[in-house]
Amino acid sequence: MASYRNGLALAAREHLASGKPLTRLEAIALYGVANLPDVIKEMRRQGWVIKSRSVSYAVALARLNQLTHFEAPKNLPIKEIQFTEYWVSK
Repeated sequence: MASYRNGLALAAREHLASGKPLTRLEAIALYGVANLPDVIKEMRRQGWVIKSRSVSYAVALARLNQLTHFEAPKNLPIKEIQFTEYWVSK
């Protein structure tokens, strides 16, 4: 089971290494990585320079919907909910 989890984390690391930003929502939906901060922590330990900022649920959802289809519940305040977005600094 550990190798399966490592494969999922590897996919998230490769996503970040390619220069694309990633939120916890995207990590779960696209790669099955439930704890993105652990992946970030390991990458930083390996010497990667990882930046972060807060983005709204709406921003993360719009980016995610370019690859798949996600729909937020009608009463969810998607402009107020924030995610941390991570990316590799060049």
